[in-house]
Amino acid sequence: MHQYRSQQFQALRDGQHELTHMESKVLAFFGHHPGATQSELARRSGRDKAQLARLITALRERGLLHGEADAADRRNTRLSLTEAGKAIQQAAQGEAAKLNAQAVRGMNEEQQQVLLGLLLQVKGNLDKGD
Repeated sequence: MHQYRSQQFQALRDGQHELTHMESKVLAFFGHHPGATQSELARRSGRDKAQLARLITALRERGLLHGEADAADRRNTRLSLTEAGKAIQQAAQGEAAKLNAQAVRGMNEEQQQVLLGLLLQVKGNLDKGD
C-alpha cells in the first residue's frame, strides 16, 4: 500500500498540474458532489475545517473551484469545479486508472475480485477499531 500511495503522490506532484494529495481529494469531492459546502466536505473527510478552508481558498485562487452563495443561507458557499478544475480532475482520474491497471497487471478478473474483497475486509476491520 505504501508503494501504491507513494507512486500516486508522485504522479500528482510531478504531473503538469502539480497537485497535492489533499488538493486532488478536494477536487474529486466537488467533482462528485457539485454544489456541496466546505462543511459537508469537512464532515465527509474528517479533516480540520481550517485546513480545508486554506485548501479551498488556494484552489479558488488557481481558478479550479467556483463558489456561489447558498440561496437559502447566504453564510454558506456552494462550491463546484470550474472547467479547468474538471479537466484537472479528469486527468488525475486518468493517472489513477493507469496506476490501478499497473497494480493488478497479470491478475485475472477472479483474482482482482478476491483482492478487492480482502481489501474491503481489511478496511472494515480498521474502521471498526478494537
